Parts: sequence; C-alpha cells; structure tokens
Amino acid sequence: MKILICEDNQLAARAMSVVIEREGYDPVTVGDGNRAIEILKKTDFDLVIIDIHIPYHSGLEVVRFLRTELKRQTPVLVVSAFSDPQMQRQAGEMKVSGYITKPFDPDDLLRKIRAALAVV
Repeated sequence: MKILICEDNQLAARAMSVVIEREGYDPVTVGDGNRAIEILKKTDFDLVIIDIHIPYHSGLEVVRFLRTELKRQTPVLVVSAFSDPQMQRQAGEMKVSGYITKPFDPDDLLRKIRAALAVV
C-alpha cells in the first residue's frame, strides 16, 4: 500500500518512513504543500499523512484540494506539533481519519494507520 508522507521536518519524515516501511507499506515523502499537490495529481495513494504546518500550502489546504479538486476520499492522518482543538475541528470537518501530535509514538502511528486503512 502506498502512503504519502508530507512533512517538512526531515527527521520526523524519516522516522515516519522507517516505521511505515518496517510494516511493509510503501512510503513516498515530500516536504511541502506544492510537492504534495503535484504528486497527488499524478498518483493515487492508499493513505496520506500530512503535517498541518508545511511550506507553500498548509496541510489543511492540501486536504481541501484532495477532497474538492481531485474528488478523492483517500484516508488522511493529520500531524502537528500542537494539539490545537480548532485545528482538530477543521480537520474533522474535512473528514480526516485521525490526528497525530508530534513527537509521535511509533505504535500509536501504526495503530492509526491500520485504523484509517481498515475503513477503506
């Protein structure tokens, strides 16, 4: 299963990628909203993991693009260093599958990935 990771913090992106690869998933990593939108136009993913605060387009803008422009209901896990109730509410309105606060627990990440993919 292909998973898009959009995270501008290279260390966090690499850590997520390693955890995901160990479980047999195929991660693709990008570092900003422009790259996320470009790759989403060309490639279908089984899951998107996206940081809220990324360069060029916020994570929520990318999710909005995925839902409205591309008309895809791909499961999305939103990642943020901040546990912001308003941001969580906005993410929920876009029907994201889960919300992960950094630093993330690898077991929690995998649990949320499995739950998101089980809904598909």
